[in-house]
Amino acid sequence: MSEAPEKKYDFVVNLISGGCAGVAVDVCLYPLDTLKTRFQAPEGFFKAGGFNGIYRGISAAAVGSAPGAALFFSTYETAKAQLKRLSGRADGPDIHLTAASLGECAACLVRVPTEVVKQNMQTGRMASMTSGAAHIMKTSGIGGFYVG
Repeated sequence: MSEAPEKKYDFVVNLISGGCAGVAVDVCLYPLDTLKTRFQAPEGFFKAGGFNGIYRGISAAAVGSAPGAALFFSTYETAKAQLKRLSGRADGPDIHLTAASLGECAACLVRVPTEVVKQNMQTGRMASMTSGAAHIMKTSGIGGFYVG
């Protein structure tokens, strides 16, 4: 049997599908993430909000979700294609591992700052995404978005 020709890589399709997948997953699992964050809060679960307002901070998650996931998938697919070309091989676990690592690094550039703002909103330390981001920038500079 002959193999089907490899479908040409489509950057835009990966960008859009990655963004949609990221938003869908984050919205569905957001209440669990909020509860986990509040259980880990230094002030304790109930002072951090308990079971109330479990969607508080979803705006920050949504803002970072689509671009973070889109960056992961588009970087992963681009890196995978380039690594295959450079190695002269069709595939291999090392190619996937390296491409996924590069994709995750790219995604973290967006995901980590939004995660910092989101967690502060989930625990009630910040009222809104814009005021929270402004506060972090004012008090800690750009590095404040990458704490932790």
